[in-house]
Order: sequence, then C-alpha cells, then structure tokens
Amino acid sequence: MDVVTLGESMALFTPITQGYMRYASMFSLKIAGAESNVAIGLARLGHQCGWMSRLGKDEFGKKILNFIRGEGVDVSCVSFDSSAPTGLYFKEIVSDKEINIQYYRKDSAASRMKPSDLNEAYIAQAKYLHLTGITPALSEGCKETVYAAIEMAKKNGVTVIFDPNMRRRLWSEKEAKEVLLDIISNVDIVLPGQDEAMVLFGEYEPEDMAQQFLDHGVGSVVLKLGAEGAYYKTNKESGFVKAFPVERVVDPVGAGDGFAAGFISGLLDGLTFVEAVKRACAVGAMVTQINGDIEGLPEREKLERFISGSYQKDVNR
Repeated sequence: MDVVTLGESMALFTPITQGYMRYASMFSLKIAGAESNVAIGLARLGHQCGWMSRLGKDEFGKKILNFIRGEGVDVSCVSFDSSAPTGLYFKEIVSDKEINIQYYRKDSAASRMKPSDLNEAYIAQAKYLHLTGITPALSEGCKETVYAAIEMAKKNGVTVIFDPNMRRRLWSEKEAKEVLLDIISNVDIVLPGQDEAMVLFGEYEPEDMAQQFLDHGVGSVVLKLGAEGAYYKTNKESGFVKAFPVERVVDPVGAGDGFAAGFISGLLDGLTFVEAVKRACAVGAMVTQINGDIEGLPEREKLERFISGSYQKDVNR
C-alpha cells in the first residue's frame, strides 16, 4: 500500500443551475470528502491507496462506498453505522466567482469514529499516512482517532503528511489553532494554505511562514499560494514554484486535495522535492477547470500532457 488516509466523505448535492439555492429545483448528486478526494487522485495516477472511515448504513453510504471502491481505492477498513446517517454537503454556485458551501454532518456516522476503529497493521503497511485538520474538528472521538493514527504511523516508520484544511464552521479559531499546532508538531510534512498559515502564526512573508512550521517541529512544509503557486522549505532546500496558468477557474473547491494528491504522487515516484511540488501545482490547476471535487483529478497521461503544455493547447483548439 502506498498511501492510507482517514476521514469523512459525504453525499454532495449541487444545483443544476447557477444562482441562489433557494431557487433550485434540480440537483446533481456526487461524492465529496477531502481525504477520499486525495485517495482517488492518487489512484488515478496509478498508486495503491486505502481509505478508512465510517458511513451511515443508508443509500448514501452505500453509494459512497461503491463509488470510491470503483475508483480503485481500497475500502476494506470502512465500517457502517446503523444508528447514524451519512453526512450531506451542498455546494451553491451563485456565480463563477461566488461558491458557497453548507454542511449537514453533525452527529454523522463518520463523526463517531474512535481509535478502536483503526487497524494498526493496515496503517503500518503504507509508505505514507495522509490526514487533514477536518477530521479532528468533527468530534472528540475523531480527534482522538487522528492522534492514535499518527502514533501508529510513527511507531511503524510511516511518514505522516498533514493538510490543516481548516474548516472554521466546525470549530472555533482558538480551538482549531491549538489542536492544529499540536498535530503539526507531531507530523513529518505539512501542506498548509497561506490563509491557514496566517491564522496559525500571523502575517509573514511566505519564507518566514514556512520557517515558522519548521520551528514547530515539521521536517518539510509546502505552502500553497493559490494563483501564485507554492513555496516549499525543508531542512535542506527551499524555493518558489510558479502556478500553472488557468484561463478560467470553473470550481476551486477540491483544488487543495488535488495539490496533495499530486505532491504525494511525486514523492512516491521518486521525484525531487521541487518536482513533486510542481506536480502538485499542476494537479491543483487541473481540478479548478472542472466542476466537481474529483471530476478534474487527472489520470497520468493527461497530467503529463498538461505539464508539457499539450493539454492546454488541445483545450484551446
């Protein structure tokens, strides 16, 4: 197993038409969840991934399991809860520049995850454990599960990659900062957004922000800078990587998950750190051009064409 990840996935409803959701009469039904998005992104690039979670024993839960399994992700460590529902997620696309998110995930099946749900042998076989800051915000049990997963990974020599992925609607900024900083001090690589870094450490230049993470105990950090690209820093090297140009951003939601998938894929393929960050930027850019959280995640051939420039030429013909 290349990568194991842990987190909640939900049924995603999006109005067929743009505008306020109150006027919508028809919705599309898709699947969304930061961690499973990353697992699917990695699977499409040819890597072996496993996703751990809990789903409601309902039609949404069955759909999510079947879909993620159909994308080539191992779901053998996913359990069903007959007493709690699968979470729901609505994406309101008012316009190309205004996208609003509404979650219905309180007391969901995934929020009931606990350390005893984990399989240490399953985590131990992986090269990387991928986690996000969403899961510890769901409940006290989920937070304990994240810490237990990190402990299992470290015990077995598995590299832990953490995306803070701060969701302010799930907890207070004070609690989020306290927990995320504690988790950051216990992982190997962190993939924060610039806004998240500002919340955690204050307003600094990217180079100084990255150093703050290293001073906090992380071995490597890749700071996502949106349309400007990314800044990376390790104990040995640092630098900026330019973003890939995108003529029109259709849907930015899920771009960070694509970034994580591209970066981890680069590490798995033995690329240099800077080349892994470049691949991350490429996948993130591709995701923004397609409506949906996972619809724009590329397969390897398409990614290689995009990086070389031929994909963009094909799109513009």
